[in-house]
Amino acid sequence: MTTDADRALSPVPLMQLTTGFWASKTLAAAHELDLFSRLSGTPGTTAGELAEALAIEERPADMLLTGCAALGLLVKNGRRYVNSPLADEFLVRGKPYYFGGFVQMLDQRLYPGWGRLAEAIRTNRPTTWDPDRQSSLFDGEDPELLSVFWEAMHSISTFTARALGESVDLSGARKLLDVGGGSAAFDIELCRLYPDLAATVYELPQIAHIAAGKVKEADLSDRIETVAGDFFADPSLPGGHDTILLSMILHDWAEDRCRTILRKCWAALPSGGQVIVAELLVNDTRTGPPAAALMSLNMLVETEGRNYTPAEYGAWLAELGCQDIRTVWFEAAGANGAVIGRKP
Repeated sequence: MTTDADRALSPVPLMQLTTGFWASKTLAAAHELDLFSRLSGTPGTTAGELAEALAIEERPADMLLTGCAALGLLVKNGRRYVNSPLADEFLVRGKPYYFGGFVQMLDQRLYPGWGRLAEAIRTNRPTTWDPDRQSSLFDGEDPELLSVFWEAMHSISTFTARALGESVDLSGARKLLDVGGGSAAFDIELCRLYPDLAATVYELPQIAHIAAGKVKEADLSDRIETVAGDFFADPSLPGGHDTILLSMILHDWAEDRCRTILRKCWAALPSGGQVIVAELLVNDTRTGPPAAALMSLNMLVETEGRNYTPAEYGAWLAELGCQDIRTVWFEAAGANGAVIGRKP
């Protein structure tokens, strides 16, 4: 017998899940064809004009424009399509917060790897690279693709740093050590938010070079320095900092290596110093949120790590001797919260 509950069920949610890649591939194709950069600063385009510009048939041009409009990437004014504010801000080459590198990296690197997700689950090994043949995650990666990836990560990190800085009071901090600080986006943004703060970006040499360039562009070289290093190879972290930040770092590593990094942070902190772990945190019941849970699966495809819970980070910090451990939640592209502990 069919019950009311049975009739209420629908495969629509499953349809939305299974076709999710349609949207991401539409975005990736439009970006590959440089659609949003073409339209920026113009009166827009019709399907016929786009077909002529791209030397393609009008049918696929019309379908692409319709799809992008449906996804909120384009707006239709009369017969002409123009960039939506979202696309014009983040998908136009040369804009300060250009996100296209991330779109390109996910499409070209992660999409094929996610196509082998079941294999990653069965083998507990990444599918975007071969640990038996490569020394690191990006070993042998196309330098141009890596360059656009770091540009996109800078954009994501800038907005995430802003959310962190507005949610966690750093007014008492004077010297921040950003461990694995990437392109220095966190340091630049946090120093802008807190005029009395100075920072050090501690990164691998090839990335520290990128960070130094970004710091110079931001005119903050007098407050932000870069130090080249390796947090596994180096015996200790740079000292003289009252706050240590680990932002979107620990999810790359297995628990034992996370604990190694945290031990070095503890050793480098003075009494009263604090460590901040900013991540997409999986909740303590391991039921979500979706962004963190799916990022954790992405770590299976890409790394040896996973996205951890506040309880796990809290336990590791407590084991080191940290006190006043707390979790601060916020909403941003790169992280949804921070676990913070103080060294007595």
